[in-house]
Amino acid sequence: MKTLLGPAIAGIVLALSNAEETMSGQSHPYVGMWMTADGYVRHELLPSGRYDEARGDRESAYQGRYEVTGDHIEYWDDTGFTADGDFIDGVLHHGGMILYRRE
Repeated sequence: MKTLLGPAIAGIVLALSNAEETMSGQSHPYVGMWMTADGYVRHELLPSGRYDEARGDRESAYQGRYEVTGDHIEYWDDTGFTADGDFIDGVLHHGGMILYRRE
């Protein structure tokens, strides 16, 4: 009985993990680092649905949560500021800035 219970629990945990990934935004292709051409502004879109933005030498200048729907991104900064952007042809257009994926 023990040998059957282990795989069943593992399957339930995996299903719950997949559901959490979908709810937190992990199921989109845009997770990773995005930056302006000069590297001054850097957005790290974390798999957890959180983001961390650095500006110049100021690491973690802004942090908060984000959600991606299709090619559109909505940001909610921890201080209450909101913003949005769009991914167009592999480039993030956000707040008058253009950010490129860092490989």
